[in-house]
Amino acid sequence: MARLIARLLVSSLACLVAGSFALGARQIEEGDLLFVAQAQDNAITQVTQGIDSLAIDHVAIMHRIGGCTGPLYAIEAIPGQGVVLTPIDSLVAREQEATFVLGRVQAVDAHQSVRSALRYVGRPYDDLYLVGDSAIYCSELVQMCYVDTLGQQIFGTIPMSFHDRSGRILDYWTEFYRQRGMAVPEGLPGTNPGQLSRHPHVTIIQK
Repeated sequence: MARLIARLLVSSLACLVAGSFALGARQIEEGDLLFVAQAQDNAITQVTQGIDSLAIDHVAIMHRIGGCTGPLYAIEAIPGQGVVLTPIDSLVAREQEATFVLGRVQAVDAHQSVRSALRYVGRPYDDLYLVGDSAIYCSELVQMCYVDTLGQQIFGTIPMSFHDRSGRILDYWTEFYRQRGMAVPEGLPGTNPGQLSRHPHVTIIQK
């Protein structure tokens, strides 16, 4: 099932480059989430869980500049650049080995959420994955910005996990934080793309 969804969605990404992501009769909507699923596990996907066990390690917010007929961009937080607006064809080209999953957030004020995300463009990338500071990582951007019609956040934080399924913290993360003079922030509040892909407020759009 996971492979089928991934194949259907990645085949539809050809339309993204042309500016219209169509799944059947449904058009991409402002504020939809684009999840990036890698072909192989990495240090992020080994300690998180994506929808249908996909190796999801990134999420971006879909935004059309100039309305529903305008060019399609991703609002995303990426290492080395921070929070940026990326043309969708550039994102697809960057992630050549990945597949993509489109999620639609339910019970959301999509336009207000996107406006909130746009205000963070230019912020640095948070490679420590800690909430509450000035730097931002990809799923943190989503977690902070998505609100309902009353302005309340839809996505809460969860205890961060840096351990594998056996409960052992990966050596990668131990060394990663050691080099930064920190202990692994296991259990501190955070978020991750895989968790967002499985959230009850996110519906995966299928053909």
